[in-house]
Amino acid sequence: MRIGILRFPGTCDDRDSAYAIRTIGHEPVVLWHGDADLQGVEAVVVPGGFSYGDYLRAGAIARFSPAMRSVAQLAADGGRVLGICNGFQVLCEAGLLPGALTRNVGLRFTHRLQHLRDEATGRVLAIPLKNGEGRYVHPDPTALAAGGQVLARYCEPDGAVTDAANPNGSVAGIAGVTTTAGNVAGLMPHPEHAVAALVGWGSTDGRGLLLERLNGQPVPARPSPPDPPGPRRSGQSPATSARRASQATSVSASSDTAPASCTANAATSASANHSRCRSSRSSRTSTPVCRA
Repeated sequence: MRIGILRFPGTCDDRDSAYAIRTIGHEPVVLWHGDADLQGVEAVVVPGGFSYGDYLRAGAIARFSPAMRSVAQLAADGGRVLGICNGFQVLCEAGLLPGALTRNVGLRFTHRLQHLRDEATGRVLAIPLKNGEGRYVHPDPTALAAGGQVLARYCEPDGAVTDAANPNGSVAGIAGVTTTAGNVAGLMPHPEHAVAALVGWGSTDGRGLLLERLNGQPVPARPSPPDPPGPRRSGQSPATSARRASQATSVSASSDTAPASCTANAATSASANHSRCRSSRSSRTSTPVCRA
């Protein structure tokens, strides 16, 4: 089976994905984002990294690449598509997956071995995680779960979904989602980093997850669900709509769960910047400098 790996400027996990695909017995095919020809691949991985430097918003520019139009058509035809980390962000921005990814609670980059509960089987997997904008938001996570669209949740080693196990503040502990048809999926942790025990913190749980998501039979195409009710600005992406719909909840959650050290550090930083400004104005007669 030939599986495409979509490469953008700033992608950094394409080679890891190629290695992982070879490990599970398939042929990786690297696809350049500027080329709409998917070279006849049967499935596509949109890998992790920082496409276009995450300018504007993670995935916001990559969604306009010519290859993404072809990926959308592949998905509409029932082909398998998996977005990992930045790839998850790209698929949400492109409207291929519901919801959006935002800054982590506490505004810290998180890198650790993360336990996930596969919602379809109840299995607990150990998969490496690394993200700064991995906080999943959606206006109705209960409806997602009822529709079978929650792929995995962050959990404890025993499978319990707790706030302590949630590394980034994602709503309902959601780590990955799928379309209603199930052929398109996005996951924030990195299964391609857990196919060899030597480099996967001892875990090879990513192999089964990749096989499950990429090696399945094509899913018959289904009509796209209607947009959620409520006004939407012209030209606004579905991910932006989801982000705005959950903005009030997100802000409240950030304030409630951010570590006390973040607040203290912010106050100390502001005080120090203010002192530098006053010192600069008193010691220089021209062009005072004040930078936060």
